Amino acid sequence: MFCSRCGATLLEGAAFCTACGQPSGANSAAVTSPTPGGVPVATSPSVPATVWRDPSSSQVWTPAAVSPTALYAGFWLRVVAAIIDSIVLAIPFTPIVFLLFAGMIPSLMRSTNPVELMLSLLPRIILLTVFSAIASWLYWSLMESSSWQATLGKRVLGLYVTDMEGHRASFARTSGRYCAGRLVSIVPYIGGLYFFVSCICAGFTERKQAIHDIIAGCLVLRKV
Repeated sequence: MFCSRCGATLLEGAAFCTACGQPSGANSAAVTSPTPGGVPVATSPSVPATVWRDPSSSQVWTPAAVSPTALYAGFWLRVVAAIIDSIVLAIPFTPIVFLLFAGMIPSLMRSTNPVELMLSLLPRIILLTVFSAIASWLYWSLMESSSWQATLGKRVLGLYVTDMEGHRASFARTSGRYCAGRLVSIVPYIGGLYFFVSCICAGFTERKQAIHDIIAGCLVLRKV
């Protein structure tokens, strides 16, 4: 590789010509993602003012951000991912539901009093609802805040969840995303309608965000 100004031979990966100081255009290879504790530094006229340097080392990087050309996950991709996740969760839930209600089948068949029937079912229904909410919360929140950044359904389709800067979302953030979406959906009468409208928004917003994504400050992206 040769300098475009003076023609001197450049070392591989060199950011500047050692003879005349002309930028080689290779300096971008040294730019990596930001880490805590950095301070701004202007390394050369060709490096943006937003470049940062770790005070304890010579490492230089620029702040990570979502690229303007990022591929946002659209509505139908997210629907398919949600269907896959529902099937995944249904596999362990089915035997649990059976064990929870199987012992009541004989008494249910003999009962003719609707009030008595409801009172006998209510504790188990409440237990199942609470268990389902906790299990679903842990599944979505832990998976989306893990190194995968995705549930099994999203991973199959190459989707992943980030914060608004494109970083891996924290467990608190993915928990907020779950609570603002699926947890609210179990509220009688209004929950299901809200969640439906929230998901529909993913097809119309600029960054393909559902309402619960906007509330939690999350993005759902897809891999190239």
